Amino acid sequence: MRAAQAPQVAPIGSPEAELVQRARNRDEPAIRSIMQSNNRRLYRLARGILRNDSEAEDVVQETYLRAFTHLQDFRGDSSLATWLARIAMNEALGRLRRQRPGVEWTSLPPGTLEAQVIQFPLSAVSEDPEKSMAQREIQHVVEHAIDELPNAFRIVFITRVIEGMNVEETSELLGLKPETVKTRLHRARTMLRNNVERKIGPIVMEAFPFAGKRCERLTDAVLKRLGLTA
Repeated sequence: MRAAQAPQVAPIGSPEAELVQRARNRDEPAIRSIMQSNNRRLYRLARGILRNDSEAEDVVQETYLRAFTHLQDFRGDSSLATWLARIAMNEALGRLRRQRPGVEWTSLPPGTLEAQVIQFPLSAVSEDPEKSMAQREIQHVVEHAIDELPNAFRIVFITRVIEGMNVEETSELLGLKPETVKTRLHRARTMLRNNVERKIGPIVMEAFPFAGKRCERLTDAVLKRLGLTA
């Protein structure tokens, strides 16, 4: 049986408590700071549930409207980030149920054992256009594979791997037992890895590209050394 955890109340005078109080007083820099700190997490959570970019953006906007309108209801029983995440998830799940009546994203079979984390491609901008294109293709494959995960596994994967939340935080946010979080993460990783490996074959065949400007530079240099160009 899971032991009850003491509420994580932000002490009076803490940075978060001061920020919340300023936001309650409609202090624009405080509100802006809260949004900038939580935009990505809320978007990813909503996007993970709805699998639609514009719908996810709408959810984030609606979350902030509700949160800042009812900020007096925030008592600090959890962190502000968790409180906002719950609002976003409830809004996203509400939209999902309206789209697909009867859907229940938590009722899927558990798995077993943990697995290795899948390594994501680097998102840094490359000066090599061919390499950049390959990276974008891989990123697209991974994102599409995440979208294809069943709802219950997808949201756990997003909170644990993409957002980096620990088991306890994910358990609290989703209302799941820690063991269930671990199990669903394992299943999500296994399905994702299999899906990516199945789809990435054609892209791998284009690995180590040598075209475009790189190819032109080498060709010109060789021709010049052969005395065939000025």
